[in-house]
Amino acid sequence: MIYVNMDTWPRKKHFEHFYKMDYPHFNVSMNIEISNFLKFVKENHISFYYSMCFACTAVLNQIENFRYRIHDGKVIIYDRVHPSFTDIDKNSDLFKIVTLNMTDDIVEFSSNAKYKSLKQKGLFENDNDEREDLIYYTCTPWFSFTQLTHPIELKKEDSIPRVSWGKYYSDNGKVLLPFSVQANHALVDGCHVGMFVDKLNKYMNSL
Repeated sequence: MIYVNMDTWPRKKHFEHFYKMDYPHFNVSMNIEISNFLKFVKENHISFYYSMCFACTAVLNQIENFRYRIHDGKVIIYDRVHPSFTDIDKNSDLFKIVTLNMTDDIVEFSSNAKYKSLKQKGLFENDNDEREDLIYYTCTPWFSFTQLTHPIELKKEDSIPRVSWGKYYSDNGKVLLPFSVQANHALVDGCHVGMFVDKLNKYMNSL
């Protein structure tokens, strides 16, 4: 983690503009194709959900803007960000929030995520954990969506991106996934979301 030099930061004016706003977040929803990715997941007998968390985090780490965070009015950048995801135990309708450090292997990560989720019993592993080097994930596997919103405190320094997806479905021979990205506009623009989606598509098709 290092502090960004605001005097030389090209984004300074954009940051100052959106930082003044009460609600600087924006959210975009779209469908992404996961045909090849779903095939890979099934062939390797790993969790689709955990694998999506891995794939998204791996790609987001390639884009500097998604590693920025706002802290005490200053901007910091993390070397690496990690997934924090909702999960539900079998025979329960109450979710918990599981935080896991990234690994370099999708199969290993999926196994680690399953183990940690089964082990964790409370809503959080540590109620005092206030890490900022995270990406928040959730999904609605029970239904698809065309739009999604998140509960959020009106804190302009809340700068952890939210990534979500719904129930995938088939359309003209392709498997499509409703997909949503929310970010703080002081740090992230639409072009960065577009970069993320493009890189994610290429990553999933390369497996």
